[in-house]
Amino acid sequence: MTRVALLPSAYPPSLGGVEELTRHLALTLLDAGDEVEVWTGLPDDRRPETVEVRDGIVVRRLPLPLPATNWSSMLRAATTGPRTLFSLRNAADAFRPDVLHVQCFGPNGAYATALARLTRLPLVITLQGETMMDDTDIFEVSTVLRASLRSGIRRAAAVTACSAFTLADAEDRFGLARGRGLVIPNGVDLGAGGAGDDSPAGTPFLPVPGDPGRRYLLALGRVVDKKGFDLLLAAFAAMAPERRTADLVIAGSGPALDGLERMAGELGVGGQVHFVGRLSRDDVASAMAGATAFVMPSRLEPFGIVVLEAWRAGVAVVATNRGGAPEFVDDGETGVLVDPFDTPAFAATLADLLADDGRRLAIGRAGHERVRAYSWPAVTEQYRRLYATVTGVEGQAAGLDAGAHLGSSVA
Repeated sequence: MTRVALLPSAYPPSLGGVEELTRHLALTLLDAGDEVEVWTGLPDDRRPETVEVRDGIVVRRLPLPLPATNWSSMLRAATTGPRTLFSLRNAADAFRPDVLHVQCFGPNGAYATALARLTRLPLVITLQGETMMDDTDIFEVSTVLRASLRSGIRRAAAVTACSAFTLADAEDRFGLARGRGLVIPNGVDLGAGGAGDDSPAGTPFLPVPGDPGRRYLLALGRVVDKKGFDLLLAAFAAMAPERRTADLVIAGSGPALDGLERMAGELGVGGQVHFVGRLSRDDVASAMAGATAFVMPSRLEPFGIVVLEAWRAGVAVVATNRGGAPEFVDDGETGVLVDPFDTPAFAATLADLLADDGRRLAIGRAGHERVRAYSWPAVTEQYRRLYATVTGVEGQAAGLDAGAHLGSSVA
């Protein structure tokens, strides 16, 4: 048994990929017989610390201020910061964790690094692409956060990332020694819905309003520039009308939504493009199951959990070749990789896949078989072996090689 303190950048009921990833990791660790607490930040670091129990797990939410370029933030960091660190030290004394594990480095990582120094507990840092995918490019803006990540990497007993692509960024920009990092990809709950927010049960979700039998391509995610939905729209519009035999459904919310709606109209495909907003977990599962194919057109994607969700549904995937997806998507077998900036080729790929039912179904079946390697028990076992290594526990850690990749080791 290992006692694990998980320190994610956010945690449910907040909504997002890191929140869901950490929740599933915590619950699967419990199922495996380990003990877990979650220590995370408050959405507003002016609020006082809270403690609650969610799903049988103690969750501590603390203010995690970092100094910025204004006096109020510097004062908050100077006054609230030491109190938070004192609270974390008390939590460590009470829970007595064997390891501190940061998921998605932000202010949480800075405080975890300081706590590791105070307690001499081993620190594990897991990077989820935050250094390149943050909507505000915070690692470009904040000198403090860049320095904190460099310090955390130096202090960490182990650094993992969702992809080799993400590790390479840490090597190139944040001082991670080459070859030191470990790839442990993200997982998916094979028996649940997707990564949307919860909503009450109601009318069944119809991706294409007024035409439940209409075929559709599905894209899903935060509606921000980096997700490349505008590139997908351009490719969709570039298909010859007679080959555009399915509509396009874009699910999600974000600041780029209004511009995409205008773009669809300007391209003359507004009648075939449906913006359905953020979906509940059940609706994500329903939309995936009914899709003719799923498309992930990101300009850059560290991993792509939505690919795993599409595989779970047995749906053919078209994914960007820019980022981590080529590390686990076998082009032409479990998905089709495209350069989203090459509009003619992207359009041809979509049209060809829509026209070839046999190929599309075969890709969907291959992905459905492949997703078993990314179940949460399989992913969590990789973390448990890593914990055993950094804590010096014998036996469990046998056979764990630096640089190993779960996808190839368990498939």
